[in-house]
Amino acid sequence: MRRLALIAVVLILAAAAATVASASGAGGANGTYLVRAIFDDASFAVPGEQVRVAGAPVGSISSLGVTGDKKAAVTLEIDDARFTPFHANATCAIRPQSLIGEMYVDCDPGTAAAPALHRINRGPGTGSYYLPVTGTHSPVDFDISQDIYREPVAERLAIILNELGTGLAARGSDLNAVIHRADPALANTDQVLKILASQNRALAKLATDSAAVLTPLAQQRRALADFIVQANTTAVASAARANDIQHSIQLLPGFLRQLKPLMADLGTLADQGTPLAGELNTSASALGREFTELTPFAKAARTSLIALGNAAQKSQGPLLATLPLDRRLQRLGNQAAPAAALLDRLTASLNRSGAIGQLMALLFYGTNAANGFDNLGHYVRDELLVSDCTGYATSPVPSCSANFTKGSSASAAADIATAPSASRALPKGSPQLLRAALAGSAVASRSSASLSGLLNYLIGPTR
Repeated sequence: MRRLALIAVVLILAAAAATVASASGAGGANGTYLVRAIFDDASFAVPGEQVRVAGAPVGSISSLGVTGDKKAAVTLEIDDARFTPFHANATCAIRPQSLIGEMYVDCDPGTAAAPALHRINRGPGTGSYYLPVTGTHSPVDFDISQDIYREPVAERLAIILNELGTGLAARGSDLNAVIHRADPALANTDQVLKILASQNRALAKLATDSAAVLTPLAQQRRALADFIVQANTTAVASAARANDIQHSIQLLPGFLRQLKPLMADLGTLADQGTPLAGELNTSASALGREFTELTPFAKAARTSLIALGNAAQKSQGPLLATLPLDRRLQRLGNQAAPAAALLDRLTASLNRSGAIGQLMALLFYGTNAANGFDNLGHYVRDELLVSDCTGYATSPVPSCSANFTKGSSASAAADIATAPSASRALPKGSPQLLRAALAGSAVASRSSASLSGLLNYLIGPTR
């Protein structure tokens, strides 16, 4: 009987530890998200205390109540829509906020892969979303943990444990589940201890190496503090651009896929550019001296470039005014293109046939033949040809022809070649005009070949 009485007292004390309040509904301000979380023990949590997600305040405790099975029902009012809805794998724990007993609720909304929490349609908490006790963790207050080291709490705890051991002898699994829900750290303590035991050498080396790391950090604590301040500023700026950063991360895989072949090409370029880099390294000192000597030139050229920029700015208007003329010149060029092509073909043909040279020879020798001057005036050097073919005839004369053939040209040239000797054979009393004409026969003979070629080009050779 004594044991049963003690067990009853323990259960009554556990139930009395929960804050009793009227059951809350799903009411709240417009736009809020209400979660009815069931805890084994709400400790000293009161309405108005914060609800946090990853340390960021997202709401507050709206109300507290007691369920029919003597558990604490805490209604959480989430007013930050970015952290809603809560999912089936969501968890919440009541944690101490300070040493004076203030509490807050630390929540994890869960992952999007899990379904959202079930909405309560009727009964206590109507309109809110139900988070069962399996997703919550009750706190163990610091002062309670410290009281077990003092008398008579230690003796009473020993009595309670003895009586609980007797009363729960056949319910070890239930007790283990309750302890795990009371403090989530106990559920993983054994695994953590095993991991630490397997890493004892690494931990010992970590303790040794941490001294070598922390010593220079302590010497640079001001720089480290400044780094933390600047990191906070950077984090605030990054949080303001969270959407842009998220979009950039979404685009990153495609960018990396496109970057992969480029990096391969860059690797090939680096392999091929290694000899060039070696040669550049050899000539680096000479290049350095060259750039050093180039500095005064750059300073001197700065004035010229500024003047050139001013001149370009002033000439911008006149240059723009020439645009209509440029367009007219462009149209003229387009229209003159066929004529230019024909002219190019003509000049190419004249160049291949030698007509230009023959024309120049004609002009040269023709000018030489007509530049004579005496006391009577200008005279023309010419050759008098007297034969059976010089007279006017109305019918063809045998052995006479008006065609410019190779034979006739050769005979004419032969006749002209004899003209200078004929000039020398004239008597001294011959008329002066006849003497001058015979004296220019040499010039006329040299021009006959060029004249013959030009005529052959213009009218074609005749037979």
